[in-house]
Amino acid sequence: MNRRRTPRSASAEDLLSTLQHLTARARQEVQLHQARVELAQALQRDMLPATLPSFPGLRTAARYAPARDGLDIGGDWYDSFLLPDGALGLAIGDVQGHDVEAAAFMGQIRIAMRAIASSTSDPGEVMGRTNDLIMSMNSTLFATCSFLRLDPRSRELRSARAGHVASVWATADGHSGVTADAGGLPLGIEPHQHYPVARRDLDVTGSFVLLTDGVIEGPSLTIDDGLDRIRRLVSSHATADAEDLADQVLKAAALTGHEDDAAVLVLRHDAAAGPA
Repeated sequence: MNRRRTPRSASAEDLLSTLQHLTARARQEVQLHQARVELAQALQRDMLPATLPSFPGLRTAARYAPARDGLDIGGDWYDSFLLPDGALGLAIGDVQGHDVEAAAFMGQIRIAMRAIASSTSDPGEVMGRTNDLIMSMNSTLFATCSFLRLDPRSRELRSARAGHVASVWATADGHSGVTADAGGLPLGIEPHQHYPVARRDLDVTGSFVLLTDGVIEGPSLTIDDGLDRIRRLVSSHATADAEDLADQVLKAAALTGHEDDAAVLVLRHDAAAGPA
């Protein structure tokens, strides 16, 4: 009876050569990935503002934390800057994706929004013109974002939202809530979009907190539940220092079990001064 011969077993030298080849390829891929992570980290670090402006009775603070596994960098950003007429601009957003391209796209949005905000006082127009500029770049990425404009004298806060999560507020008199402002599509989806503008007065001592979904959403936590948890936290620290409150909110983000990066921007405001 004929027996089929079994293939010749690989020699020890063959196995060792194969293992060395696979190890070398794996090392190259790890090094390439690590290089991309380090580049994205550098972009993220350099594009976020090093300092934030403040006024008498108005203080800002921000925090950013990368994804829990440390490999997804670049999607979230925050910004706060002075405008030519003396107003304060604030922005927070989240770019689709977490890599070098997302970090670079984030930088483009941040620069565009700053430039456009210096030429118009309407937050809805800032958002719409930023969206149209992004659409003209033919990028495959998109971003959610909130842009706010605060007059430090009148304490009028006007805001527009592009598909971004709501903000949270609380005042020293015991009131608190989650903003329910209407918004538009995320930036980079469709051209010629309209972004409604919401208005509120910050005339009572308290805090207004902008955040990204990495702060409030996790595997076992819905956005609504996460927002309510942050609302309760901000309510219990409504008069805390802006830096301390930003720390507290970011600590709460770690409890979501999130795998996303997280950004927090706190605006701490004292009661508006009365007429002289």
